[in-house]
Amino acid sequence: MTDIIIVGGGPAGLTAAVYARRAGKSVLVLEKTGFGGQITLSPKVENIPGFKEITGVEFGDLLTEQALAQGAECDVAEVLEIRDGETKTVVTDMGEYEAKAVIIATGATHRRLGLENEEQLIGNGISFCAVCDGAFYEGETVGVVGGGNSALQEAIQLSAVCKEVLIFQDLPYLTGEAMLQQEIERKENIKVRTGVRVVSYLGEETLTGIRVRDAKTGETADVPLAGLFVAIGLVPQNEPFKGLLPLDERGYLSAGAEMESSVPGIFIAGDCRNKRIRQVTTAVSDGAVAALSACAYLDR
Repeated sequence: MTDIIIVGGGPAGLTAAVYARRAGKSVLVLEKTGFGGQITLSPKVENIPGFKEITGVEFGDLLTEQALAQGAECDVAEVLEIRDGETKTVVTDMGEYEAKAVIIATGATHRRLGLENEEQLIGNGISFCAVCDGAFYEGETVGVVGGGNSALQEAIQLSAVCKEVLIFQDLPYLTGEAMLQQEIERKENIKVRTGVRVVSYLGEETLTGIRVRDAKTGETADVPLAGLFVAIGLVPQNEPFKGLLPLDERGYLSAGAEMESSVPGIFIAGDCRNKRIRQVTTAVSDGAVAALSACAYLDR
């Protein structure tokens, strides 16, 4: 029996582990892939308070080491289901675990194009966050894939530092809000190409450009780019919990101000919950609140 099981070993989950341990609770963190979360895909991070510059891998390692030093247990296991009862039963591919409270911090993964060599180029020319990585392409030409609100916001952000921003949308039109589209039109260094699909990446170890195909003519063309920002949506990792907790239309979990879910003793933190801003700092904040709320629940 563990006081608190935390599902997910990213910034939200590991921060929750630190806070829960400092409150004297036993903690088990379950992570299905690698500890550190999505931040580990960023080669350089400059927007984490206290760190002028750090790689995502270094930050993830430091968080993991801190949680372990506080006495948290960390295991690699994929959570398949959570059952509610007198205690919480967390079912994994490695067996079942019992806890008095659970914090879900599974995060969300960026939807990808699924093209050859994509994994190798992530962090080496392919990015998902203009706020995080846009400054690295100052004075360069970059591309943005997507036509919704996220893609248009990324393009506007990038236009402030980049020489040119090219938007590639596979539909014949943009789908973002009218106000964002109007702002895009006012930006002289943003160009929009609709009706084109990115079919391959150029470059082996570092991205040098993309190949696009015109939906009408079928013709392909190579476009040289210093970087590419993929903004075609996020995929929350909440599938195992849909039988226990309600998901919104996009698959996110809902939580109150104290990170509490609709089930007593289960808390939500980080990018897996329905919220507007998804940054490492907001994930860390969620983790701290969720841990303290879980501790208060246990101490009642």
